[in-house]
Amino acid sequence: MRIIQVNNVRWFNATSWYALNLSRLLQEAGHEVLVLTLEGTASHSKALEMGLQVRTMDLNTSNPLRLARVFGQLRRLVHDFRPDIVNCHRGESFLLWGHLRFWTGGFALVRTRGDQRLPRASLPNRILHRKVADAVVVTNSAMGRHFRERLGVPTERLHMVLGGVDTHHFSFDAAGRSKVRREYGFADSDFVVGLVGRFDEVKGQRETIQAVADLRRQGLDRLKLMLLGFDSVTSEAQVRSWLNESGLDSHAVITGRREDVPTCLSALDGGVVASKWSETIARAALELMACGRPIVSTNVGVMPDLVSSHGLVPPGDVQSLATALARLAGDDDYRARLGEEQRATLAELTMDKFLERSLGVYRQALRMAGLKPDPA
Repeated sequence: MRIIQVNNVRWFNATSWYALNLSRLLQEAGHEVLVLTLEGTASHSKALEMGLQVRTMDLNTSNPLRLARVFGQLRRLVHDFRPDIVNCHRGESFLLWGHLRFWTGGFALVRTRGDQRLPRASLPNRILHRKVADAVVVTNSAMGRHFRERLGVPTERLHMVLGGVDTHHFSFDAAGRSKVRREYGFADSDFVVGLVGRFDEVKGQRETIQAVADLRRQGLDRLKLMLLGFDSVTSEAQVRSWLNESGLDSHAVITGRREDVPTCLSALDGGVVASKWSETIARAALELMACGRPIVSTNVGVMPDLVSSHGLVPPGDVQSLATALARLAGDDDYRARLGEEQRATLAELTMDKFLERSLGVYRQALRMAGLKPDPA
């Protein structure tokens, strides 16, 4: 197939990760892929680093004159590249592609919704998603329910495709586990729980610190905390002040940016996803699971699709989070049960499955558009 991936995302966030990794998988499978990006952005740089065919356009402009120019550029691109599929990963240019799809045809239009915001059920949105897009892809069941119930997207156009994880790169490393635990001074008897993510209120570092501190005050002395993160909206200095205030400064470590992430994950005994909102794709959760680390989580975004209900807690609820962590650390049978369930989930979330399901969506979209599906 000839596929255009529209990745007009400024940051290399979860949405961009999804778009670019799908582009790489499609390219490696022999499909011709062109990625549209915004010049000078982190997403653009990452696409080039991954060896993808990239073209920049001013896709996020709201200036009427520039919009007209971009629309003309898109028409020429469709004429020259002759795509079978156009896959939009953000809404800013989706309207332009919808106009092209409606008036010119010749390709199937796919809208992937991989961000946290639920779209408004406005008339233009209902028309775009129900009548113009040949397929709508969601990355979690909560978003799927919204599209089905509020926007009325028919079942044959609505698909859920969770992101995948590279299980060759992310896997348990016994030797690396011992090395990292020695590096940070963790004893064999310590139960080390880890939270992975940039330092930001959304990721729940403060609530996790409070929960771990509460449990240690209650006598769970072997519980230690590893924060695999770095400065973002919240500074490392601020996170360290929370650790000091909670009395965890000598019982927790901050890794900063590291190249050996799978090794660091292997050093953990369990993982926690404490996000207060978002987690529409949950890369960190999948990577923890791929390294064989059982996780407990808040019930936001895609997490109910990855973790059983008995491993979920409400976001921002420190007491419930502490209860879940105590059970994770103290109940061997519970930990084994979580691990077994999450291994079964992970078996369906490899990169091969990600590619397979995405190609299935594209073929269905071509059928909906009245075009002949690629047999490959």
